Amino acid sequence: MNVILLLEIIGTIAFAVSGALVAVEKKMDLFGVMLLGMTTAVGGGIVRDLLLGVTPPIALQNPLYAVVALLTSIVVFLPSVRSVMHCNQKIYDVGMLIMDSIGLGLFTVVGVQTAGLLDAGYNSFLAVFVGVITGVGGGVLRDLFAGDMPQILVKHFYACASLTGALVCILCWHAGGDTQGMLLGAVTTCVLRILAAHYHWSLPKAK
Repeated sequence: MNVILLLEIIGTIAFAVSGALVAVEKKMDLFGVMLLGMTTAVGGGIVRDLLLGVTPPIALQNPLYAVVALLTSIVVFLPSVRSVMHCNQKIYDVGMLIMDSIGLGLFTVVGVQTAGLLDAGYNSFLAVFVGVITGVGGGVLRDLFAGDMPQILVKHFYACASLTGALVCILCWHAGGDTQGMLLGAVTTCVLRILAAHYHWSLPKAK
């Protein structure tokens, strides 16, 4: 299993958990939990592929990602898992934050890498843009489907963490190689997302 596939699988599981948790919190049925989990997990990748002209999107060509997302969502829907979430709001909040942060970090760097591998002629601006879209796309769809304001517009400079991670990925990629760049970019995004939530960092808002 190559590095990109491994990161995509981990990111798929993480985002599927975050989507399914939101669905459970909204008291959706099993179909709703599976749909929101899968949409969160593969939505960003589908948007990325459409931007890069990859049709049909990889998530529709290879059912692996959808299957992983659906199975993960079913696990989250199990009564034993739901009971833990309902009994302790802190467990839900921490679990949601960690899974969402991991998914954001991994999909951001996978998006950067995908843009770079597809065509070496792509410039860094496009690679960073695609990375951010891949990272935040699934979360945006999750929030919209759940009837919430997308976190990238209001929550702890969510998109800024992805942007910073994408830039770190590009810089380290040029300096030391793609694997190191992806790992450092993913860690940067994840850490910034968690720190921002913990310390309530945010950008100025309209009043």
